[in-house]
Amino acid sequence: MQHIHHLSKDKRLKKILERQEPFKLVKRKNVYLHLCNSIMSQQLSTKVADVFQQRFINLYETKSPTAAEIASTPFEKLRGIGLSNAKANYVLNVCNFFIEEKITDTILYKMSNEEVIQYLTQIKGVGQWTVEMILMFTLGREDVFAVDDLGIQQAVCRLYGIDATEKKAMKEKMLTVSKKWSPYRTYACRYLWGWKDTTPPPSPKERT
Repeated sequence: MQHIHHLSKDKRLKKILERQEPFKLVKRKNVYLHLCNSIMSQQLSTKVADVFQQRFINLYETKSPTAAEIASTPFEKLRGIGLSNAKANYVLNVCNFFIEEKITDTILYKMSNEEVIQYLTQIKGVGQWTVEMILMFTLGREDVFAVDDLGIQQAVCRLYGIDATEKKAMKEKMLTVSKKWSPYRTYACRYLWGWKDTTPPPSPKERT
């Protein structure tokens, strides 16, 4: 796969790639639905997020409810599956925005990464990180670097010995490191997440 050949030029990243199965990005339909799922999953473990998403889908007669169907769902019904007031409101905000703006998947797929970020972050409750996840795992964009993601910060700082004390300087160094991964930074993030989740941090003795 071309991204593996390119990313393997970075010797430190290459060691991570060799430990994992090759990853392939997939483009998905119903962007609004994935955006809703992303909001519901925020600050939750994957296991808990899956439970919430299943409860959400069970509210409807299909696995892919329309934006209109979700927007017409009573607020208390969304709260009833365990969503906080904020998350229930944000889910409704997403669907109402898609309806009012007449957004289609085709429109979003034609936009650049920056255009998608600027457009969707107009929705209350949708931040840049959330849209970056949509760019990566729904729109299938290959060159997105989630510099604000805590997991990516921890993985890059650990792998490249970057001091995380001063956040602004840390992010600048991370962006500098990530430039060599372009145009496959999404893949780099995916492998970094996988490495962090499966590899325990070094002991104090190993660090010295």
